[in-house]
Amino acid sequence: MKNGKMKTILYWVTTIFGPASFVIGGFLFVTHGEQQVAVLNQLGYPVYIATILGVWKLLGVIAIVIPRFPRLKEWAYAGFVFELSGAAASHALSGDGLALTAQPLVFLALVIASWALRPSSRKLVAQ
Repeated sequence: MKNGKMKTILYWVTTIFGPASFVIGGFLFVTHGEQQVAVLNQLGYPVYIATILGVWKLLGVIAIVIPRFPRLKEWAYAGFVFELSGAAASHALSGDGLALTAQPLVFLALVIASWALRPSSRKLVAQ
């Protein structure tokens, strides 16, 4: 298999398991899923933040998956980095164990890999 084809496959695998997986999380946040509300309460966040995060997650997935709009993709990737690093920090600072702190970091690694492997057609070109 050629290097370019392998990179494309790795891009889509990391994108499906990373950014695109936010469809499920976004839906559960928007609909105030029981587990999501419990975690927000445990971390000390208001429940309404679930709606905000859920909408942004869903919009971020759309931005990353659709063709074109490279600047929008950069913002979406940045948003996922902020959300996931914030989630990891929230778990760590609230005294949650390593497993709960590491979970968003795994998704963060997938998001970063997706960003790094994206095809040139999905990159913002310096002008």
